[in-house]
Amino acid sequence: MAPSDSAATELLAVRAAELYYEENKTQDEIGAILRVTRWKVGRLLSQARERGIIRIEIVHPRARRLALERELSARFGLKDAVVVPAPVDEVELQARVSEAAADYLVSHRPIPRLLGVSWGRTLHQVAEALPVGWSTGVNVVQLNGGVSLSKRPGTAASTAVMIAQKAGGQATLLPTPAILERLETKKAIEGDRTVSGVIQMARGASAYLYSAGPADVTSVHVDSGYLTTDDIERLVERGAVGDVIGRYITADGTIADPELDARTLGLGLEELRSAATAILVVGGESKHPVAHALVTHGLCSVLVTDEHTARALLGTDNSRLGADSRLSDTNEGDPVS
Repeated sequence: MAPSDSAATELLAVRAAELYYEENKTQDEIGAILRVTRWKVGRLLSQARERGIIRIEIVHPRARRLALERELSARFGLKDAVVVPAPVDEVELQARVSEAAADYLVSHRPIPRLLGVSWGRTLHQVAEALPVGWSTGVNVVQLNGGVSLSKRPGTAASTAVMIAQKAGGQATLLPTPAILERLETKKAIEGDRTVSGVIQMARGASAYLYSAGPADVTSVHVDSGYLTTDDIERLVERGAVGDVIGRYITADGTIADPELDARTLGLGLEELRSAATAILVVGGESKHPVAHALVTHGLCSVLVTDEHTARALLGTDNSRLGADSRLSDTNEGDPVS
């Protein structure tokens, strides 16, 4: 095609886009105005989108970034990914990610009749976001210990019970600390028939639902009294980037402190790696390092996150979050037919 023909076609595409999106004309009406066929109008609108002339943005808080989801799944071999737009406010970001996880759980098939859950602020928000009657007959079991002196919402027991009650099921709790002070105490508790029975039940869950925390003073383990700020500093010196189900890991997906890990009660990393469905819910800049370790080292099969975290995982420059995401992350299918 000659340069003049290309320029004329582009101008025609611009005019077609203006009439379609700004004037709400039908493709038949546009064809009459521009003196081209309806088929030609459809081609012009498709070209306008492909060339970046049209930018479509879905602004609903529960919208999803479908192109990022596909790329994450392909890059890291995930069964599924859910990516939501990231608002500026960190509190709202956590709420959106939690709502997306709740939405995913509601729609997940097959229904996980036995759901293993961890605990923490994010998981409690997921529990709150789940609607009453989100499923029927779903029983919940704790993946790791979580008894603490914290009075804040988000305890292991309240999270597990809320998820189960909203699905008409029962919660099986693991009424033990997450981290014991002495290895002998941990071994004794773990050897108890009731405790070992809960852990065995957790291993048989059809799906796991859990989050991850950063290796800093905001950790729920510091808030719950399991670790001190000095403990966190020592973990960071050992290469810890965060924790998952109470296990502090390094950037290469290995245990940062074997001695501390030996005193941690609950399922371990290998259970996550071998799980058929392991749903990681994580969002926010402070969790980018631990999210990267988990996703790149097979410690989840489903990821629910925000677009900034998704782009960090993919190595995409965040300065390009504007037009590129609005153009590519739209509803599937042909929007102009």
